[in-house]
Amino acid sequence: MVLLLLVELDPALTALRPLGGFFVLRTVVDGPRDPAGPLPTLAQTYDGTTSDVRPGALDFPESLDLLDSPGFPDPLDLRVRKVATALRAPQPRIAASVAHLGLAARLWSAALGCAALYGRIPDLAPRLLRWDADAGAPDDLWLTEVRPLPGDAATLVDVVLHGHLEPLAAALRARHRLPEGLLWGNAASALAGAARELDRWARAHGRTDTAARARALTDGLFAHPLLRDSGTLTGTAFRRRSCCLYYRVPGGGVCGDCCFTRAPTA
Repeated sequence: MVLLLLVELDPALTALRPLGGFFVLRTVVDGPRDPAGPLPTLAQTYDGTTSDVRPGALDFPESLDLLDSPGFPDPLDLRVRKVATALRAPQPRIAASVAHLGLAARLWSAALGCAALYGRIPDLAPRLLRWDADAGAPDDLWLTEVRPLPGDAATLVDVVLHGHLEPLAAALRARHRLPEGLLWGNAASALAGAARELDRWARAHGRTDTAARARALTDGLFAHPLLRDSGTLTGTAFRRRSCCLYYRVPGGGVCGDCCFTRAPTA
């Protein structure tokens, strides 16, 4: 049995800061980085109800004209274009998959990190999270309120899996030819990666209690029907049954948890 110690969530979620990278979540204490106007929420992004994205300074390749958003792109299309430009992706769907993986990793990392360190998570409802789609990696998220919720696996499923990853997958599938299995493989890969990094940090800092909680939560999450058939989790190692398509970018190769051991040939 893993002993769960509850710690009150502080408004700045300072316990996440030592983890860095994908775990740190800006909150109302930090405020948005963008002084020119409010960033869209993820709820607006998933629903496609906002186009409040200022045009970036990106020159998009001709091959990305397949993205069918007229005029200035909405946040999701802007992110896909930004990723495609950075990776020189030959097809928008490849960039869409990588963009999906990056946002899923941010959401799982913040939620799992809080659950393991605090024993609670903040409410990460899409209406409370603002997203700067034109920022660099990892995705820039700003939580406008810190409302404590239980830090158990069932709550993480409701908040991340149902609250974000299902509507995000639906939005991307509506725009790009991405198989459902690929998207749930991305979600599982992102979760496994977050758990692996959290475990590595916890053990390096003598936080065996944190490592144990993260492992128990991850095992519980992978038991969910949407994730349990996505691959095989062995300890902190994961081998997925699908491919995120990253091998198709120039010089991409295969990821460490890919179903392929080497990049397929044409």
